[in-house]
Amino acid sequence: MNKPRIFAVAACSAILAACSGLSASEQAQTDTTAVSIAPLVDIYDTVWIRTSDGSVRTLNQVADDLSQYDVVFFGEFHGHSGIHLAQMQVFRALQQRYPDMTLSLEQFERDTQPLVDQYLAGEIGEKVLEEDARAWPNYEQSYRPLVEFSKDNGLPVVAANAPKQAVICVSKKGPEILDSIPMPDRSWSAAELHIEEGAYLDKYRSFIENSSTHGADKKDSDDAAKNDRCVDSEANSGEEDNKTETETGKNTHVMAPTQGTDEEMSAMMQAMIMKSFSSQVLRDDTMAESITLHLQDNPNRKVLHLDGNFHSASHLGTVERLKLRMPELKIAVINPIAVEDNQSPAWTAEDAATGDYILLVREVPEMFVCEARELEFQRKTIKKRMGNKCVYSEDAAHLEE
Repeated sequence: MNKPRIFAVAACSAILAACSGLSASEQAQTDTTAVSIAPLVDIYDTVWIRTSDGSVRTLNQVADDLSQYDVVFFGEFHGHSGIHLAQMQVFRALQQRYPDMTLSLEQFERDTQPLVDQYLAGEIGEKVLEEDARAWPNYEQSYRPLVEFSKDNGLPVVAANAPKQAVICVSKKGPEILDSIPMPDRSWSAAELHIEEGAYLDKYRSFIENSSTHGADKKDSDDAAKNDRCVDSEANSGEEDNKTETETGKNTHVMAPTQGTDEEMSAMMQAMIMKSFSSQVLRDDTMAESITLHLQDNPNRKVLHLDGNFHSASHLGTVERLKLRMPELKIAVINPIAVEDNQSPAWTAEDAATGDYILLVREVPEMFVCEARELEFQRKTIKKRMGNKCVYSEDAAHLEE
């Protein structure tokens, strides 16, 4: 395993653990359908596809169908305006058909539930909610409409996700650190994690390992042309990297073990992947447990849950962990698919397998036009996350004794 490959693995691991919404470019686009669909003319345009028969459906038809389910998972590319509009439309349509709906959000952590409840009751203002409940930076644009709809209609909102501090600790020290987190902090994360081998771990490994091939070994002409357009950026990036290394004494290019035999490095890399996967699963199991606890306390309610699409695509992640806890539930999954051609939207059999419904959306603008700037962004992201410290230690659990 060469050094650029190791860096790419570390970068993908850090970014995926932070976001868990698959990049649209990761969606497979082979063996596309031949169904004729109107062009997606702007970022808000979407097309609903029922995957059981490949039919194009209207919003009302989708809502009629999904209203028969106990829990609907709506995966997202975080920040995609068209997806967030569709989420609001579906939630409103479901509530019209079944008044006792609940909104469940990855975007609030479970320890902030009292603040969410206070906001819904009108006891605190939105700025307090955003700051004290640690709302995501895109809250106002992406999630405010759903929360306000819930507030106006007296609907519960579940702060479903695991606290960031617990996720950081698990990613750095492994799931064993959870045993050292004192109460009540420990109660904000799932009591039981499912980290065993299976389709979800295979998918996680594949995503990271396949993404790690993007980098120094990619030679196609399009990438070469992009890199030609940003020679100055590459030079500037290198100067900044050297400055950083001089000031910190640390090499920010490689954030993973680089010495030892191939077998030793492979073993260390797999250990890193498993820690990263454990932090991903901590989110999945906590969200699944949060929904479970809410439904046990409110047995007549139905839930719309929003999460990054990696958490729910193909009924894996949070979905399978909810099913383990409540096997009797009828669960549906909506998964977004970014099309390659906005003028002739299409999808594949592989896309169709990711949800009961897929939502065809426009690709968002490219984040980068050259590899050098992308690597610079990855290095900054990794450096920032490497700077996150676990606030808990093995002695922390004894502090309350």
